[in-house]
Amino acid sequence: MVKIGINGFGRIGRLVFRAICDQGLLGKEIQVVAVNDLVPADNLAYLVKYDSSQGRAKEEVYSKKSSPDVAEDDILVVDGQEIKCLAVREGPAALPWKELGVDLVIESTGLFTARAAAQGHIDAGAKKVIISAPGKDEDITVVMGVNHEKYDAANHHVISNASCTTNCLAPIIHVLLKEGFGIDEGLMTTVHSYTATQKTVDGPSKKDWKGGRSAAINIIPSTTGAAKAVGLAIPEVKGKLTGMAFRVPTSNVSVVDLTVELEKPATYDEIKAEMKAQSEGPLKGIL
Repeated sequence: MVKIGINGFGRIGRLVFRAICDQGLLGKEIQVVAVNDLVPADNLAYLVKYDSSQGRAKEEVYSKKSSPDVAEDDILVVDGQEIKCLAVREGPAALPWKELGVDLVIESTGLFTARAAAQGHIDAGAKKVIISAPGKDEDITVVMGVNHEKYDAANHHVISNASCTTNCLAPIIHVLLKEGFGIDEGLMTTVHSYTATQKTVDGPSKKDWKGGRSAAINIIPSTTGAAKAVGLAIPEVKGKLTGMAFRVPTSNVSVVDLTVELEKPATYDEIKAEMKAQSEGPLKGIL
C-alpha cells in the first residue's frame, strides 16, 4: 500500500482525496497518512463532507482528538481511516514525512512549485513529490495518456502534473500528432470556471486589475501558461502554440477551444473519427 501525504488541503488537495475515495482506493491501495494545512481538523472534516460543486461525500467523515491531552481535534476520519492533520508553517523540509513513512507527497499548496522548494519534501523523508501545477526545473512534467510512459522511477522524483488546462489540451494535441495530421501552429482559448484566487465582489488585484472584478457577474480575460506547458509534455509542439483564458461565472466545468493549422490536409470527419477511436481506446477515461 502506497503511503501518501497531502500538503495543502484546499480545492485541489481535497479533490485529489475525493478521487482516491471515489475510486475505492482509500485504505486498499492508498493510505493517506497525513494532510498538512493551517485550517483546523474539524473545519477540514466539514469541507470534505460537504462540497458545493461535487456534492456530499459518500463516506462517513468526522474529526477527533488523537489523545485527551490535545486541545483541539487533530485527526480526520474518513470511512474509518484515520488521517493525521498537521499545521506546519515552516515549509516542506519541516514536515515529518520520514517519521510517518510517507512514500509520495501531493504538493497542492500552489506555493512550492519550483524544484528547489518541492525538494524539501524529499529532504524530509518522502520518496516522490507530485506538484499539482506547472513546475519549474522539475524532473519531468507528466500528462497521463500523453507522456506518462516517459516517467523513469529511478531518476524522476519531483514530478509536475501540469495544469488543469494542460491536461485537457495535451490529449487533443497528442491525437493529432499520433495520427499523423501534424501541427504547424495553433491558438487555444480556455473558458474557465472561476477559482479561489478570484473575488466574489470587486476588489483590488495587484497582478491584473481586471482579475479583481467580481467573479460571479463578469467574463474576465486572463492569461494561461497551458500552451507553453504542453510543449513540456509534447516537445514536438514547443513554440507552436499560444493561447488565452476567459474566467466565467460558473463554479465547475471548463472548456478548451483549439484552432490549429495542420501539416497534412484532413476532413472534419477524419479528425472526429480519430478522436472518438482514441477516447474509446488508449485514452479512455482521459479524452
